[in-house]
Amino acid sequence: MDFTIITPNMNHAGFLRECMESVAGQEGVVLEHLVMDGGSTDGSAEVAAGFPGAVWVSEKDGGMSEAINKGFDRARGDWVMWLNADDRLKPGALAAVLQRLRESQADVVYGGYNFVDAAGNFLRRLQMPRWSPFVHTHHHCYIGSTAAFYRRATVLDAGFRLRPDFLYVMDGEFYARLDAAGKTFERIPEVMADFRLHGGNASMIHLGKTRDMERILAAERQHVESRAIRRAYGITLFADPYLNGLADGILWIAARVWKQVMKG
Repeated sequence: MDFTIITPNMNHAGFLRECMESVAGQEGVVLEHLVMDGGSTDGSAEVAAGFPGAVWVSEKDGGMSEAINKGFDRARGDWVMWLNADDRLKPGALAAVLQRLRESQADVVYGGYNFVDAAGNFLRRLQMPRWSPFVHTHHHCYIGSTAAFYRRATVLDAGFRLRPDFLYVMDGEFYARLDAAGKTFERIPEVMADFRLHGGNASMIHLGKTRDMERILAAERQHVESRAIRRAYGITLFADPYLNGLADGILWIAARVWKQVMKG
């Protein structure tokens, strides 16, 4: 089997149909689509029932990371990716990269993707830089999980999984850990998918200035995850966390500049 596509879902029925259509419409490849649902109550099951070729698993879980890990455990494809329920693959995307994946020696292969709005209208295209652990750790996680493929034999079969205690930047920690373990990354030019911006994205929902304590605490949790990645995998110069905060700002600017160089 060429691909396993894993879609975590929790009450995203409004987007799920487009996601599943984008997978079902892929031609020229052999794939399985695992939809790992956390117990939706919004009609997601009825949407999924219209795609008998997909595997629908609905049970309570501890969040997105645990749902994706359950999909990783079931995956049979040579290459595995996760495609969020509010995202969609580009037509013909999998067939376009299959031969390149077969020839690749990398453990993770990633392409570009588009940002689209809630209605699916094009906003802008992101072409990814070459892999740089410095940029990834100190600027931001720039590999879109919706446009990345993991070699099952060397990543999942080797026991790598998302950390279930990461709620927002689980992909960033995953890639940093893979890099630290010596896994290799390859950038490809193809645009693989559409990443939908709709205000409910887990990584963006808490952005913005506010005095609301619950939103502030949630946002701080997201920032803490990113700081933890920097401390574990990046450059840490001081014992004092406030001095490291100042250094992080300087390193962020340096990583942003280096990212532009890496796009070449």
